[in-house]
Amino acid sequence: MDILSNLALGFSIALSPYTLMLAVIGCFLGTIIGALPGLGPSNGVAILIPITFTLGLDATSALVLMTSVYYGAMYGGRISSILLNIPGDEPALMTTLDGYPMAKQGRAGDALVLSGVASFVGAFLATIGLLLLAPLLARVAYLFGPAEYFALYLLAFCTLGGMASNNQAKAAIAACLGLGIAMVGVDNNSGLPRFTFGNMHLMDGVDFLVAIVGLFAIAEVFFFIEGHGKGSSLGVKLEKVTIPWKDIWTTKWTMLRSSLVGFIAGILPGAGASLGSFLAYMSEKSLAGKDGGFGTGVARGVAAPESGNNAAAGGALVPMLTLGVPGSGTTAVLLALLMTLNITPGPTLFTDRPEVVWGLIASLLIANVVLLLMNVPMVRVFVRVLLVPPWILLPGVTMISFVGIYSLSGSYFDLLLMVGFGILGYVLRKLDVPTVPVILGILLGGHMEDALRRAMVIADGNLMYLFSSPIAIGLWIAAVVGFIAPMFLRGVLAKPQRVSD
Repeated sequence: MDILSNLALGFSIALSPYTLMLAVIGCFLGTIIGALPGLGPSNGVAILIPITFTLGLDATSALVLMTSVYYGAMYGGRISSILLNIPGDEPALMTTLDGYPMAKQGRAGDALVLSGVASFVGAFLATIGLLLLAPLLARVAYLFGPAEYFALYLLAFCTLGGMASNNQAKAAIAACLGLGIAMVGVDNNSGLPRFTFGNMHLMDGVDFLVAIVGLFAIAEVFFFIEGHGKGSSLGVKLEKVTIPWKDIWTTKWTMLRSSLVGFIAGILPGAGASLGSFLAYMSEKSLAGKDGGFGTGVARGVAAPESGNNAAAGGALVPMLTLGVPGSGTTAVLLALLMTLNITPGPTLFTDRPEVVWGLIASLLIANVVLLLMNVPMVRVFVRVLLVPPWILLPGVTMISFVGIYSLSGSYFDLLLMVGFGILGYVLRKLDVPTVPVILGILLGGHMEDALRRAMVIADGNLMYLFSSPIAIGLWIAAVVGFIAPMFLRGVLAKPQRVSD
């Protein structure tokens, strides 16, 4: 009954005209962002976060808008994957394997509609899972002390690093870089400045929103400049769009199985939608066997990864809301938004701010329906977005980033710092060093340090206290496995080569 009453509270917030309008706008903008190759949900949310402060949105409204953008971008990533054979984001990579061959067979419209329905099934079931599982996990989180939280943060770094890069050493370097940046500012215990170099602007530390917008949005601008403003063109022409009822019916169990696989993958800290998409596709391929035709343009090969990655996107919200640990790169950006709004994710969030949590869950249920209605009849509109030239997109991204950050802090130093992080993000990506562990280090570094210090105070400096409970030991084992396992699975998890025309 508690869930029903809380859900009623959520719908009373989500169905207000203002919140509903924000959800629709977020879905529309997110789908456009997802359709543009290379941007993806992380960049899209990072670019648009400053708008929430410019508009003066409260916590619930800001979170509804950004998570709608998040879900919309997950939907939109399939468009360029199917029509251009270029993933809109990394989770949509697996969709290219059967989506593009299906489009080349003259069934581009069928592939787009089928993938839209599969995205709806995955995201909707994941939101139901979030509704049922998050309150239970929040209760379990009360068992966590300083040792358990330190091990949990370590698990997030190890697993996210393992999935975010093809090189464990580079992922570890990126995480250490983020942790180093998190140390900048005044030490909470001694009150002494650390790594400020006498600059008063750094006494409060580095604002993670400045770092996020710089590493994602501004770095993306530099890559646009490097590409000399190359435009995009449709690889496959979209002709008639019909609803492939037969394909939808024959893939119903595929969607359900893939949604379950994706949701479980999303709950794992750091795994995210990429792993959910891969596991869903590979599990269906193994079930189909050699005669399944995967890779030649079969409906199951489109439905499986789309259900899996959208379910994983919803699952990634579970650890973020209940434990304060992001389940993916995009939820790391959302975590930064919550912290900026003075909201601390964790078990107490469900009791202290129920309107935020349940308003978000109800809005996500509504957003999924909105996205389904948008992505079927309006698919031609979103396809046109692929023709937007960079000389229009580039100034818009730059303007939003600069105006948004300046309206947030009113400091020219933050603008210079944002550009500096943009250069850093550009260099890291050129060196194939993942940027998500850097963000995670900046976000969680202070909390990880506080947990370690509290643990050492309790144990009088005895490091064995960090292994003093079954939960802590389990998290340590999971962290080690999460960091080492990708080294052995690299051949299996290797990204497939792009199919040549």
